[in-house]
Amino acid sequence: MLACDSVHWQSFLARSPLPSPSKRSIDSLIERSILITGAGGSIGSALALRLAVHGARLILLESSETALHELQQAFADRGADDRAAFYLGSAGDGILLNEIFAVHRPHLAYHAAAFKHVPLLEEQPLAAIANNVLATQVLVAAASVHDAHIVLLSTDKAVAPAAVMGATKRAAEQIVLVNGSTVLRLGNVLASRGSVAEVFAEQIDAGRSLTVTSPAARRYFITVDEAVDLLLAAAGDRVKPSLFVPDLHVSHYIVDLARFMARTLAPHRKISLEFTHLRAGDKESEFLWSATETPFAVGANGLVRVDSPSLPTDQLERMLGNLQAAVDLREGSTALTILCKLVPDYTPSNVVRTLCSRLESPVHDA
Repeated sequence: MLACDSVHWQSFLARSPLPSPSKRSIDSLIERSILITGAGGSIGSALALRLAVHGARLILLESSETALHELQQAFADRGADDRAAFYLGSAGDGILLNEIFAVHRPHLAYHAAAFKHVPLLEEQPLAAIANNVLATQVLVAAASVHDAHIVLLSTDKAVAPAAVMGATKRAAEQIVLVNGSTVLRLGNVLASRGSVAEVFAEQIDAGRSLTVTSPAARRYFITVDEAVDLLLAAAGDRVKPSLFVPDLHVSHYIVDLARFMARTLAPHRKISLEFTHLRAGDKESEFLWSATETPFAVGANGLVRVDSPSLPTDQLERMLGNLQAAVDLREGSTALTILCKLVPDYTPSNVVRTLCSRLESPVHDA
């Protein structure tokens, strides 16, 4: 298969790379151990390996056996496996998390564990809520008991979401922010697992047309290295709580990415484009902040601080308790009603509405 690793992404982005954090700021992070959830994912593993280079002591939590095994092997290949403790399990397992915090005492937890595939999650809303919202609540509770700071890896799909994935990530943002921790909201990460760039590379390798949802579809793009740099910078910021977004001025047409990858990976072949349609939960354009949010500071670290409204803590906790009960009882209509109250600018797709309406249940007071 043609590797995305061979692509010079800055040529497509047509901008300088975002700033890298200083050695001093990284050194301040690694004085004590660091937990990474979703450590076997594209960004989680890249972050883990970068921190290992700097000598950090790591606790790496991953729910996929295959992904954890691959990460363990990557550490062994680099002679860094003695710097990490590997755990196979869920970020929503409170007993496991309390054990990890009690044994290793991490002062910082990067929360990168989440379900992210928009079309799939439109058909699995209760799973999305359980993994993206309720597991975040469990992690934040464990971190609070042990006086650890959270950095949540979020997405621009949390802005005025049209997908259950984005709505669940916006709810997770609120949980983290009201507990005094940090959120980093990224755009699309080029060449991450399951990304559109990876899909294009697979289609080029197979000799197929490149499928693009809409000629007008635009996204903010960053590289994996930039995502790691931003995560390191966000953790080093001393103002808490904070919601950050990358300092990006231009979004790119997805069709331009498709053409760039075709020229780069198959310069001597003619590759056609096929426009499909926006899927349930898709938007033509994503944004880094919503109409109710205010960007108010740009740092030298490539981050823009955003003032974001949150629900009062007691109201948020009550609604999350009701949401947990609805998920436990598989009451789809109730869960969707509560999620819409948690994220008032969420517009559920007809797919989600129809699916949840099939699950008849008494509506709890949200």
